[in-house]
Amino acid sequence: MWPERKRFAVAFSFDFDAEEVWIGENPDNARRPGVLSQGRYGAKVGVPRILDVLARHRVRATFFVPGRVAERHSERVKEIVGAGHELAHHGYRHVSPAELDYPDEEAELVRGKEALAPFGAEVVGYRSPSWDLSPHTLELLELHGFLYSSNLMDDVRPYRHDGCSVVELPIQWVLDDAAHFWFGPAEWTKKISTTSEVRQIWEEELLGIREMGGCFVLTMHPQIIGRPSRVAFLDRFVGFVKSLNDGWIATCAEVARRVR
Repeated sequence: MWPERKRFAVAFSFDFDAEEVWIGENPDNARRPGVLSQGRYGAKVGVPRILDVLARHRVRATFFVPGRVAERHSERVKEIVGAGHELAHHGYRHVSPAELDYPDEEAELVRGKEALAPFGAEVVGYRSPSWDLSPHTLELLELHGFLYSSNLMDDVRPYRHDGCSVVELPIQWVLDDAAHFWFGPAEWTKKISTTSEVRQIWEEELLGIREMGGCFVLTMHPQIIGRPSRVAFLDRFVGFVKSLNDGWIATCAEVARRVR
């Protein structure tokens, strides 16, 4: 499945949600600047620091961006595309398609793609807000020309969905920074993990996927991984991944094209 002499694949991906992760399903949060500042950090500080790390390692990543974030933070999206990274679809609003009927889900898909079009990048990938699909999502992705989905957790190897040409790039909560670092007022009892704990989890999972010849898809959020200590951790972790000479580091689109 992978290029010659490569045993497994690695895709670094970032969900650039900014304020939209709080506004999408709860518009009342638009009146709460303290809440929104958590997401604004991702746009203001997180994305530039992440781009610096990726540039230093000469690694191309995939950024999944909601349409409203692209409209609100267009300069940051221009910087992402200008640095050679893949731009991919993450809804128009940060709203789960499982909560929408067919016409509304299609409208969200189309409007989100239209919001990304001005940046001049080919948009062929889709990651649902909240990693949730409706019974119609794959049909709509095929209808609107998407190459791949990155939403399901049923494998460690990419595969083509039955009955359509859409490729699935499987993900997992264990490889999402939010599962380890997210903290909210309703979760005072939830411990925030240290970077050393997460490093151990991600490294062990990476080596396991390597043994299986799969694809390690890491999902991160600029407002979370973009904190100073975690950017330093990301820098070290990317260096570790690059030290494994039998790993192929690629964008999600490159992996999907290889599978198809």
